[in-house]
Amino acid sequence: MKLHTQNNFTSELPADPSEINIPRQVEQACFSYVEPKKPSNPSLVHASVEVANSLGLSQEDILSDDFLNTFSGNAIYPKTKPYALAYAGHQFGNWAGQLGDGRAINLTEVLHDDKLYTVQLKGAGPTPYSRTADGFAVLRSSIREHLCAEAMHYLGVPTTRSLSLVLSGDQVLRDVLYNGNPAYEKGAIVCRVAPSFIRFGNFELFASRKDHATLQLLADYSIKHHFSEIKSEGVEKYLDFFKMVTQTTLDMIVQWQRVGFVHGVMNTDNMSIHGITIDYGPYGWLEDYNPNWTPNTTDREYKRYRFGNQPDIALWNLYQLANALYPLINEAKPLEAILNGFGSGYQREYLNMMRNKLGLKISKDEDAVLIEGLTELLQVVETDMTIFFRNLGSVQKEDSIEATLDKIKEAFYNEKDLNESILNKWHTWLQQYIKRINQETLTDDERKLFMNLVNPKYVLRNYMAQLSIDAADKGDYSLLNELFELLKKPYDEQLESQKWFAKRPDWARDKVGCSMLSCSS
Repeated sequence: MKLHTQNNFTSELPADPSEINIPRQVEQACFSYVEPKKPSNPSLVHASVEVANSLGLSQEDILSDDFLNTFSGNAIYPKTKPYALAYAGHQFGNWAGQLGDGRAINLTEVLHDDKLYTVQLKGAGPTPYSRTADGFAVLRSSIREHLCAEAMHYLGVPTTRSLSLVLSGDQVLRDVLYNGNPAYEKGAIVCRVAPSFIRFGNFELFASRKDHATLQLLADYSIKHHFSEIKSEGVEKYLDFFKMVTQTTLDMIVQWQRVGFVHGVMNTDNMSIHGITIDYGPYGWLEDYNPNWTPNTTDREYKRYRFGNQPDIALWNLYQLANALYPLINEAKPLEAILNGFGSGYQREYLNMMRNKLGLKISKDEDAVLIEGLTELLQVVETDMTIFFRNLGSVQKEDSIEATLDKIKEAFYNEKDLNESILNKWHTWLQQYIKRINQETLTDDERKLFMNLVNPKYVLRNYMAQLSIDAADKGDYSLLNELFELLKKPYDEQLESQKWFAKRPDWARDKVGCSMLSCSS
């Protein structure tokens, strides 16, 4: 197994002078050197061939002892020195101070086909940033991360990737519901891959400590290696950097809303400068279209990170990044101008995205009203978001209202809830929709094809992930493999997998792991 490794981050940015691996405050350093803890009996559960190929590795490499040893933390790859990042952050709107990679260890950077990747293990042991935690992860959360990262990629949502999922052979003590009932679970390690794992919180750490020298070093490094298209100098350089982060963050949120994904923990330390989804904890997909839903038990009361609030939270987080970068710019107005553009930019992109979901290629002023009417109507009775939009693609220009309603009624969780008043509202909206698609030049077949490219048929519903976890706990990985392959083609019909194109079953409505999740992993 051969990797073309680089050590740009550790060679160009200041290191923690101490290599003592105990929880502590780390000053004037971007990272701390730390070695993964060797697992007692590592075994490969699953690996992504495509991600391996992106790093220059082959199918044969995946099956090698070198692969297992390197990506389980059992051996350190030659001429590399693993490290954990230092960063801070706002958690649920509150300043948390120093956080850092508490259970993530960066192995190295890999250059392949002129693309630079950072390779990171999650769950490979403690770091100086672990605080009161042990730095390990369990199989259930690792399966969820491995499956979701790859599912998001194939959906077309910017994301970290997952190279591999490994059992450590060790037991890890966890309190799943934080209710005082801890139990031992199987330990596991995921290998995550991204351009870098630099977060908003990396900049917040140095700004909060008034360590402007390190703040500038980190900003310059980020621009040099990850935003090399920026050619401006001085203050303009940092403004251009912030502008690009703002835009890619906006783009990511629009994609989340398109597929019904809810991150669950949009703390500033979980926001990437690359505009990619990172840190898959208590995430979930909307089953019924409910803008107030959050998958996170910690957020149950205030619902800060609910589906409908994700755009506003992204903007709030960008404000924190702007505050962190302010010492490099020393002028508020240009930063405010970029932030002020987020709202209008998001509304424009959201409207275009929703037009696409409805199969509308021609922009009309009345589309905003049509879309708003639909999102309000979807909430009146429980309506499956994925099934509704996918089936809407089958509606034809000459369909009667009854025929149209018949095509979408599969999305309703309980048809008995559709009383006369609600049916009248659906009749009114569907009349408007059929009138609108008759103003389009696309044929019915063309529109269906167009809609099927943006409305997935298959998403990683929470109960699907839980079923694969339950099986994997017993040593059966067949369902994990099945779901992984299914989610590589989420827009294809895959009629042999039709059973996964279904509403959440009743048993999953309140089951742990299927309705809400904790941050425990």
